[in-house]
Amino acid sequence: MTVNIQYVDLDVSETLSEFTREKLEKLFNRYEFLISASVHFKQEGSDHDAGKICSIELSLPGPRIFATSNTHNYEVSVRDTINDLERQLKKRKQVFKTF
Repeated sequence: MTVNIQYVDLDVSETLSEFTREKLEKLFNRYEFLISASVHFKQEGSDHDAGKICSIELSLPGPRIFATSNTHNYEVSVRDTINDLERQLKKRKQVFKTF
């Protein structure tokens, strides 16, 4: 499992990085065809009460899967993004089963 986490114009947070790795590890264990993940955290605008953006791109055979969330908290953004990715992965897994 290769996870690349980048913070765009933010301070690095080891707690947030570990939280994200734990959530992604569950996906990697459930879907064995995943290769790597690229995660980007950024703050939108100068409003510190909203605009916490988490973008995750998963590398796997075929086209890459991408999801992003914009909420008031980075942990919530990570959960929402991973839920969106899991929905896409379930569809992709059905495609792999048909071949």
